[in-house]
Amino acid sequence: MILRDFFMYLSENRTLNGAAQRYGLKMGAQNVVAGTNIQETIESIKELNKQGISCTVDNLGEFVFEKSEATAAKNQILELIHAINDHEVDAHISLKPSQLGLDIDRDFCYENLKEIVALADQYDTFVNFDMEDYDRLHPSFELMKQLNDEHQNVGTVIQAYFHESVENIEEYKNYRLRIVKGAYKEPANIAYQDKAEIDKNYIKLIEYHLLNGKFTSIATHDHHVINHVKQFVKTNNISNDKFEFQMLYGFRKDMQLQLAKEGYNFCTYVPFGRDWYGYFMRRLAERPQNLTLVTKQVFNKKTNTAIGIAASAFLVGRLSKRK
Repeated sequence: MILRDFFMYLSENRTLNGAAQRYGLKMGAQNVVAGTNIQETIESIKELNKQGISCTVDNLGEFVFEKSEATAAKNQILELIHAINDHEVDAHISLKPSQLGLDIDRDFCYENLKEIVALADQYDTFVNFDMEDYDRLHPSFELMKQLNDEHQNVGTVIQAYFHESVENIEEYKNYRLRIVKGAYKEPANIAYQDKAEIDKNYIKLIEYHLLNGKFTSIATHDHHVINHVKQFVKTNNISNDKFEFQMLYGFRKDMQLQLAKEGYNFCTYVPFGRDWYGYFMRRLAERPQNLTLVTKQVFNKKTNTAIGIAASAFLVGRLSKRK
C-alpha cells in the first residue's frame, strides 16, 4: 500500500513531470510511449498492426488549467484522427475529458469533445472516454451520454475499485466499455482498498458485460484473469467478436503477441507525446511489479536521484502525519 501511495504521489509531482518532459526519450521513454509526435506514433501503430494487433491511442497530457492548453490538445487529437485514417491503420482514440477542459469550463469541454467525436464519426472511428479520479467520474459520464444523443461512436471505462461500479456497468451496458481495476488513490468510503476485493469485483464486472453488454475491452496484464476469461467465454459460448484483451504499450509484449496469434482480438493502449510521466507513475501504482521495468528501461541516474529526493519527501510527509 505504501508503494502504491508513493507512485501516486510521484504522479502528481509537477516538478518531476516537468523534468520528465525535458529529458524525454533520453530517459528511455520510448519503452512505454509509442512516440513523441503523431508521425512516430503512426509508425509504431503500423508495426503493431502487422502483428495482428489493433490500437487505442492516447494523446498524453497532465495539469491542463488553461483554455489554450485544452485547445492545443483538441487540435492534436483532430490531427491524429486524420492521420489514422490517411494511413489506414487499425486504431481508435482514447481521451481524457480533463485534457479537453473539464476542470476549466464544462461547456467549453463539451464543445471540444463534440468536435473530436463528430470528426471521428465521419471516419467511423471509435472514441473512448478514459476515466480519472472520482471527482471527474460522473461529469465525464454525463458528457459521454450527451454526445451519444448525436453520435454512437463513444464508450467509456468502468473502474472495478469503485463501490458503485456494478451500478455503473448496468447503466452503461449498451456502450462499448473498457473494464479496468483502477489506478487512482481513492478513499475507502467510495473505493475498495483491498486487492482481493478489487480483483473479485473486476471479474464480476467482466462477466456481467460479456453476458449483457455491447462490446467488452478487458484491460489487464494478469494472466490469471486472462485464463479465467478464456474459460468463461468458452463455457458460455461467447463469440470472440464480442470482446478484446487490452494491454499497455511496452508491457508483456510476448503475451500480447501470443493472444493475437491465438485468434483473440487484441488491442494495445498506445500513449504518445512528451507528457508521459504522470501516466506511467499511475501504471506503477496500479501494478508495482513493473518497478523492475522502470529501473531497467526508463530512469537514468539523474532521474533516480530525483525520485530518491521525492521518496524522502513522501516518507517524511507520512511520518509527520502520524505524529
